[in-house]
Amino acid sequence: MANTAPSSDEPVRPGLYGDRVVAVEPGGIEFIPASERHGRPSQMLWTWIAPNLEFATVFIGVLAVGVFGLPFWQAVVALTIGTALGAIAHGLLSARGPRYGVPQMVLGRAAFGYWGNLLPSGLMAITAGIGWFAVNSVSGAFALSALSGLPALASLVIIVVIQIAIAFFGHNLVHAFERYALIFLGVVFAMSSFVLLGKTQPAAATHPLPGSFLLTVGTAFGYAAGWNPYAADYTRYLPESTSPRAVGVSAGFGLFIACMVLEIAGAASVTAGGTSATNPVSAFTGQLPTVLAHLTLLAVALGAIAANVLNTYSGAMAFLTMGIKLPLKLRRAVVALLFGAIGFLLAWSALADAGTEYTNFLLIIAYWIGPWLGVFFADQLMRRGQRVDAHLYDAHYRNRAGPVAMLIGMVVSILLFSNQELFVGFIARQVPDIGDITFLVGFVLAAGLYVLLRRGPD
Repeated sequence: MANTAPSSDEPVRPGLYGDRVVAVEPGGIEFIPASERHGRPSQMLWTWIAPNLEFATVFIGVLAVGVFGLPFWQAVVALTIGTALGAIAHGLLSARGPRYGVPQMVLGRAAFGYWGNLLPSGLMAITAGIGWFAVNSVSGAFALSALSGLPALASLVIIVVIQIAIAFFGHNLVHAFERYALIFLGVVFAMSSFVLLGKTQPAAATHPLPGSFLLTVGTAFGYAAGWNPYAADYTRYLPESTSPRAVGVSAGFGLFIACMVLEIAGAASVTAGGTSATNPVSAFTGQLPTVLAHLTLLAVALGAIAANVLNTYSGAMAFLTMGIKLPLKLRRAVVALLFGAIGFLLAWSALADAGTEYTNFLLIIAYWIGPWLGVFFADQLMRRGQRVDAHLYDAHYRNRAGPVAMLIGMVVSILLFSNQELFVGFIARQVPDIGDITFLVGFVLAAGLYVLLRRGPD
């Protein structure tokens, strides 16, 4: 069964797009036919390295040392564990894109059912298309403001307009932009990381919060796994004959290496004395030589754009996966415009207290992605090689075990183990040294419940 469109109420994506870069991608979440497939697994490297070469990644390391209070080397270990977990999951999910030719949230319909999939798709539309868009727009605006002297709001407007324009065109321009952005971002961030690592003070005095190690693991996982619901979106155009292993390794490694380099650089910058609540971007670049500092500010702004074109693109597709019908040939592009506008308003409101808002957001991301991954991987394991094409666009297909297991996993893990400013769970209050293991508990609980609730073949 190779390159066969699933039987569905959703048509096969119209042709005449192919590998054209300066063309608006037609349609939305349709199956990609063989005639439209193109690309190589290696392109997943730049697709996932470039968007993670941004200040939001640096700030994970800043949080580990500057907020959670971990010593430098403990921070490195915690960051590695959390990032590795998210990157492994990302590789496994990316590998399924060429086989099915559909976006990641559409693939989730097998585990959640057509309408049960509203739960993860709705959460992703909000967190990716709006939440992550706002987070990265803020860091990009801070960088552009520090570099140009423009007010933060004016800088925010410039960043948002560029992001929306690229996402509006769609898949091919997104890939091309990431490829060429990587050249500048890779060189600049490599130089700035080298300078900051040379200034590292591993023995600097620290004051760890209770459970700071696991808080860091959860935060790093939240950042890396935040990309998981996007995974197949960027591999679905690859030919079905493409090696799943090559795709998974390229995507997972690209995500892991970019995150680790900048997270460690962020941790190093704090030990060298660089923290600021008002403009953390300026504090980071203020430790660099003048010319490199200016280049790094430009790289931060460009990196925010590289991340947000993916957020806007995938957020729009998650929204369409909710079953909302728009009789427009360019419906994905139109939804991208809408998400950009809402994300701009949210980013504007967060300019005053970006650090606190970001910390809370990262943990919340992990709270729903952990149970979602638990259900998705449990379903994949139980099917063991069976194809799920027939379920992906069938509005009558039900699989209640998925949404029930995910919802219970989320509610129970949050009520018991959440450990952040907005809410502290019962067990986390009693045993603060446990940190925040909500994502792990949610994953295990949701996976176990799904196995128990799932009854027989479809």
